[in-house]
Amino acid sequence: MNITAIGNVLSTLLLVTGGSMLLPVACALIYGEDDLTGLGVSCIIIVLLGLALRRFFPRVDELSFKEGLFVATIGWIIISALSVLPFMIHGSIPSFTDGFFEMMSGYTTTGATILTDIEALPHGLLFWRSQTHLLGGMGFLTLTIIFLPHGVGGVRLFRAESSPGQIITRDKFIARNRDAMIWLWVIYLALNLVQTLLLVAGRMELFDALCTAFGTVSTSGYSPRNASIGHYGSAYIDWVVICFMFLGGITFVLYYQMVRGNFSEVSKNTELRWYISILALFCLAVSLILWFRGTYATFWESLRYGTFQVASLLTTTGFTTADYEIWPQAAQMFLFAVCFIGACAGSTTSGIKIVHYAVIWKFLYGSIKKIYIQPMSIVSVRLNGRAVEQSVIDLAVCYFIVNILLVLAGGCLISVSDELDYLSAMSAVIAALMNIGPGFGSVGPSENYAFISDFGKWFLSWNMLVGRLEMFSALVVFLPAFWKK
Repeated sequence: MNITAIGNVLSTLLLVTGGSMLLPVACALIYGEDDLTGLGVSCIIIVLLGLALRRFFPRVDELSFKEGLFVATIGWIIISALSVLPFMIHGSIPSFTDGFFEMMSGYTTTGATILTDIEALPHGLLFWRSQTHLLGGMGFLTLTIIFLPHGVGGVRLFRAESSPGQIITRDKFIARNRDAMIWLWVIYLALNLVQTLLLVAGRMELFDALCTAFGTVSTSGYSPRNASIGHYGSAYIDWVVICFMFLGGITFVLYYQMVRGNFSEVSKNTELRWYISILALFCLAVSLILWFRGTYATFWESLRYGTFQVASLLTTTGFTTADYEIWPQAAQMFLFAVCFIGACAGSTTSGIKIVHYAVIWKFLYGSIKKIYIQPMSIVSVRLNGRAVEQSVIDLAVCYFIVNILLVLAGGCLISVSDELDYLSAMSAVIAALMNIGPGFGSVGPSENYAFISDFGKWFLSWNMLVGRLEMFSALVVFLPAFWKK
């Protein structure tokens, strides 16, 4: 491996992270609380480490795809570890294991927390906690690419951090240079800004609006309030968050096409149609169950709460407005099923992704039709009006199977290590691997992950990383063949 190239990119990553900590430092100054020292010292330490690494590896070399995979994996781990410093110095999270879990959860847009009283944290630390969502939602390696010279492996870094679904959909908007990444971040930040303004218009405080927007567009789920979005008790705020969770679940390639005025690409996008249909189906089903069972007095109230929770879990955001574990079992079953879906490839969401289900469904339908109805027919899977190659179908099937196997194996392991009931153990792994945050049972919407053992927290943290890097990038580094020339 080219150690010089890896070291140089990691130094840029550290400098970008340290520089981004200036915003929480400013927040701490504004509110005048006792978190300024922790944030300021941490900012200086991370920047100095970046400068020291840059001094040892000053030359900028081209990255290979293998080196891009390694940087993508080790970069998330290093940044999550260093981001713990403000909490440890302040004393609000004295345990490194707990802090690493919290930061990995933030950067991977999982939203699972070990904090029992979120509102007890000072504003600067709360802002830093939510800002990890902002950085991780688009992928902080994409932000790092902006500060790298042209041609220094931007494509490979982007591929290493991106979804296999983008291979399936053949998205053309890739990181050929910094201009592409700048466009992505402009669109991403614009969505955050618009949502912030709408929340402020709904009489939410600016600080809360910023933190909520960071957690919504990135489909992450950290809220500055213990009761999440339910704290505000506002139908207006609920629907604003629902809209932007939905928007965060759309591939950002389509936003770029809209900016260019190429609406034909949007209208023929197979995954977008499936996304809207699946979301509408589950929202309606859960809302009707809540209404018919008398959980809420009116249909519109049932629609508000049902739609919010379905959108939150489908987009792997993890915000809550109600304790859905006291809902009828039928509604909970639909919510549990949603956890296995995810939204669109190329969005800020995680999970298995709808495009994989679309490919697998079309392949199964075509295969059954060939076997039982038209033996002479040729199985053809089409997405966005284009034929999909067999290797891509194999990738979709493989991705789905490995996800299910990881859930089953991880659930068994957590059940043994932490003596959890099967629902809590499976749900904890699903919530971590799919980057959802809240689950069911002991890790439900009214609970947290503080009771999980240190081993369990490290294991779930690794699942978060595997889920955020869409599995293969984080797992391939353990193959002996990866390290061979």
